[in-house]
Amino acid sequence: MVGIGYRKDFAEEFLQSDVLKPSFIEVAPENWVGVGGFWKKQLMKALEKYPLFTHGLSLSLGSPDELDFEFLKKVKTFLAATNARIYSEHLSYSKCDNAHLYDLLPIPFTNDAVKHVAERIKTVQDVLERKIAIEIVSYYTPVAPELSEIDFINAILEEADCDLLLDVNNVYVNGFNHNYDAKQFIDKLPMERVSYIHMAGHEKVSDTLIIDTHGEAIIDPVYDLFEHTMKRLNRDVPVLLERDFNIPELEELQEEIERLKTIKYSVIKNSNYAIA
Repeated sequence: MVGIGYRKDFAEEFLQSDVLKPSFIEVAPENWVGVGGFWKKQLMKALEKYPLFTHGLSLSLGSPDELDFEFLKKVKTFLAATNARIYSEHLSYSKCDNAHLYDLLPIPFTNDAVKHVAERIKTVQDVLERKIAIEIVSYYTPVAPELSEIDFINAILEEADCDLLLDVNNVYVNGFNHNYDAKQFIDKLPMERVSYIHMAGHEKVSDTLIIDTHGEAIIDPVYDLFEHTMKRLNRDVPVLLERDFNIPELEELQEEIERLKTIKYSVIKNSNYAIA
């Protein structure tokens, strides 16, 4: 399965044509909870054709603030009402002292943070009565690290017993910006926990800095890292094409979907994995 992030920018054209043919769509619950009228009708029409995956933006798993249980109840209701197959969130924080920030900030790679975040993930899973997948985020400077990035992520996955949303572009961006081998990083992740993959484009702003924008087409080195990831996985998992800005014609998005499908099923076909 290769899906697309459902955006209001192309919602009407998406429904009225068959140019874009994803296997599923993904939305952020907080962008749709409480939405009615025209846009709710559009989403409901889309859900008549496509299964829904969800990707949260504001749970703020790494925040020192208490979890927002009222918000979690609304998410749970939304997931049930839309029959959402996956709920994922970022391994980051976006709220502190009840101030909501407009970015996803990195959590310090510390042992205390591992315990704190893992407990919050377990609480979220208990409230939602389902496992969630956490996403490795892009970051531009480490904050007071005691652990390496890979050890920090793996410790949280183990402690929280949650799934992993492997954003291949984010790993590429972090590897470039922090000068490590992205393939070796992926090799150290617990592949058995990967339940979902994100793919996106980015912007290279200098010889030493890439910004994760979701505003450009996927580049060849990220496709290459995706192929490496699929070989490591050796099984089928849903893959999402993310595009939040500079959204091109639907034909171009479909071309990216087709390239992802070609890579994915070529790897699976040449492995011992049998498609059910």
